[in-house]
Amino acid sequence: MKKAGIIGGSGFIGSYITKAFLNNGFLVKVSATDITREDKYKHLFTLNHSDNLHISELDATDKATLHDFVSDCDIVIHGGTPFILDFQDAKIQLFDPTIKGTENFLEVISQTNGIEKVVFIAPVAAWNTNFPMPPGTKSFTDTFDEKDTRFTSTESHPYAQAKFIANQVVEKFIKENPNLSFEISTVSPVMVMGKAMSNREDSTSTGLQFLIKNNIAPDDFIQALYDNDVSFAIVDVEDVANATFKAATTKGLHGKDYLLTSETYKISDIRAMLNHQEPKEKASIFYKNDLAKKDLGIQFRSVKETLNNYSN
Repeated sequence: MKKAGIIGGSGFIGSYITKAFLNNGFLVKVSATDITREDKYKHLFTLNHSDNLHISELDATDKATLHDFVSDCDIVIHGGTPFILDFQDAKIQLFDPTIKGTENFLEVISQTNGIEKVVFIAPVAAWNTNFPMPPGTKSFTDTFDEKDTRFTSTESHPYAQAKFIANQVVEKFIKENPNLSFEISTVSPVMVMGKAMSNREDSTSTGLQFLIKNNIAPDDFIQALYDNDVSFAIVDVEDVANATFKAATTKGLHGKDYLLTSETYKISDIRAMLNHQEPKEKASIFYKNDLAKKDLGIQFRSVKETLNNYSN
């Protein structure tokens, strides 16, 4: 049996990725920052084939433990960098762990034999740090896909800037190492929503769904989203997991970066659907998913189905 190592494999998205690999006959190793915190990963042991699951403590900023984690893996999924919107110190909480963590990871995998495929999970911020707003001079009446130029701004949220820079680190590594023994691919989901597999309450994605559904604004950032009825491109968490699995198990995708996205709705209509009401406006399409559909064979769920799954 082949082994997949999933950094961040007990989180909101990672749990579904772990499930996909287990269901497809893989041995799966999932990272835990603190193995004594069983509440973080115990839900994974309710999955089918969980006898093929192993939890391994990992400090992703430490090269030695990182090497131990990936050393016996055929496939490595890296989705373990922080998703923090409310922070105290951007450098310590976002820039350092995201960028330095990516640099350390690339150094370690380049020195590890036996790895066949690496997949990074990078958010849409790796394409556009202004998300959920359109990049640069584009408006919501335009479209954006993988042929468009990436956009970043120093005015963007530090989380988005850190992710953008980390993606540049990966692109530079691929360019400077043309003879790698393994493939690297990236998936870049827009706002990921849907039902969490665990009962954890520290997920930013599920937390945001709860806030929108109940019209709660704990800070000025969230209140501004409501006040401006901002449009959000959304993708289902299970679709992200399936796309990640396909990217990891399909050969010939080296260097490709896929936008994972379904439809775009305004906050007011997202709230309506989370409360089992009909949206006032039809869905629009800003981010396009043609490349992921073509290369990965993913048929993306409607946003209405995704939000209904969360609410139920």
